[in-house]
Amino acid sequence: MTNYKEYTSELDSKPVSKGPCDCGSSDGNVLFSDDHSYCFVCNTYTPPEDGFTSSPRDEYVQAPIQGVVNSHLTIGDWRATALIDRNLKGETLGKFGVTLDRDGNDVQKHYYPYTDIEGNHIANKVRQVKDKKFFVEGNLPQATMFGQKLFSKGGKYITICEGEIDAMSAYELTGSQYAVVSVKTGAAGAVKDVKAQFEYLNSFETVVVCFDMDEPGQDAASKVGQLFEPNKCRIMKLTEKDANEYLKKNDRTGFTKAWWAAEAFTPAGIINLATIGDSLYDEADNITVKYPWQGMNDILYGIRTGELVTFTAGTGAGKSSIIRELEHWILNNSEENIGIFSLEENTKQTCFHLMAVEANARLNIKEVRDLYSKEALATYQNNTIGTGRVFAFDHFGSLDNDDILNRLRYMVKALNCKWIILDHLSILVSGQEGNDERRSIDILMTKLRSLVEETQCALLMVSHIRRMGGDTGAEDGKEIALNHLRGSASIAQISDAVIAIERNQQADDPNEANKTTVRVLKNRYAGITGVACTLTYDRDTGRLTEADDDFDDPLDIPFTDSIILSLRYTV
Repeated sequence: MTNYKEYTSELDSKPVSKGPCDCGSSDGNVLFSDDHSYCFVCNTYTPPEDGFTSSPRDEYVQAPIQGVVNSHLTIGDWRATALIDRNLKGETLGKFGVTLDRDGNDVQKHYYPYTDIEGNHIANKVRQVKDKKFFVEGNLPQATMFGQKLFSKGGKYITICEGEIDAMSAYELTGSQYAVVSVKTGAAGAVKDVKAQFEYLNSFETVVVCFDMDEPGQDAASKVGQLFEPNKCRIMKLTEKDANEYLKKNDRTGFTKAWWAAEAFTPAGIINLATIGDSLYDEADNITVKYPWQGMNDILYGIRTGELVTFTAGTGAGKSSIIRELEHWILNNSEENIGIFSLEENTKQTCFHLMAVEANARLNIKEVRDLYSKEALATYQNNTIGTGRVFAFDHFGSLDNDDILNRLRYMVKALNCKWIILDHLSILVSGQEGNDERRSIDILMTKLRSLVEETQCALLMVSHIRRMGGDTGAEDGKEIALNHLRGSASIAQISDAVIAIERNQQADDPNEANKTTVRVLKNRYAGITGVACTLTYDRDTGRLTEADDDFDDPLDIPFTDSIILSLRYTV
């Protein structure tokens, strides 16, 4: 074992003065000419304040830490040496009190000491080298952060790392000039640890967060950043996985640049618009499909991913027919998959309805299907559900909103369903406990909106209208307004577009009874509202076609901007 005399004999350093030590000795602590000190009573080595003197052997005797809680620390051959595989110097390990259990030249365990707020050693995190497992000795929950006792409050900078090795690495990489600590239990416990030591951390002028560049690390960094006042906390963006990777590659310059370039934490969603640059015009991720009816395109400019569109109508007005037309249209006019949540019909019915649109015949009716050969039906099946691009939720039993939302998310992220059809909203809240339908819809709409923003899918949703005092006006073809939406104003507020379907089912004239008016009630994209088109229902085929009837054009107002007028007819 290298002793202290062998170590110091190889250094250009001489004793300067004697002084007291924390162990209680009044004159056992000797200060040397290179500013390191050594207590000959308790055998404690203290490195220089501004860095370390290199040792040719890069190792020295590490004395037991005062107030030990583990007998292993008081006996045996304990040495703090360089961690060659991590490129960490022995001096750095000594600074942080790290000890290594050796069997010959092989390191068996690392011991990382933790102290309480008074600086008393109360716990160790022990890393077993062979199996890379950690275990704890002592009372870690009551301990401060790793390295905290080494740095007084009120400094200029403090860096928080995700682990002990990274903390020591960052300390070396920043020239051993500034305070560096580590959270106790990695990213998972980072927020809890920072809150517990907030007074200490907040005493520094700047807090730099240096967590791993994986998802848990960056998520934890963001949450830690939120704890401090604006511009106090800075988040490092590393080109390597963590601080130790820089040290192993001897890339001090790279780490230092990243450290100084750390940006002040900004809450998610707040950006400087000047940073957008040319990406403003990048619409590669924005998919648009036109509606099958020109009148709707003239007002809505198509269906876009990243938007939530609500269709509403009275019972039997033709919402489902329009939705089926859209499902078939999107299937044939896009490359992305479709996810269907039709909560009032089973998956077989969903299949037959899609095939019916393809066949131009009401194949959802068995008597009609029986008129077709197996070959013909197979063709319609292959052209629709047989493409492998249509997914449906085969539901049964009670419905839970979060369960539905999880499946929606799975369809988009795992199955690449960029087009989601939900028919309908009302059934999702009808089985909710309690009778506060409005609140249930508010919560659900917020979650659906978040899902659309998260996944950038297009969500086409059906919602019923409410009845005022038993009024059946909607079924009689009366005009629908936004305040007719059932349950909550949040449906209108959160939706990007709201489209009403109006049909007078009781009209004496069969032609009139088969006409459906499509009225745009909300249009966040273009701002234009009003009647978009009239659709005619063919009872023989079950198809909807755009009628040629004249209607009041919502754009027939005295616009003076000719550019806007031209856009309306060139989309």
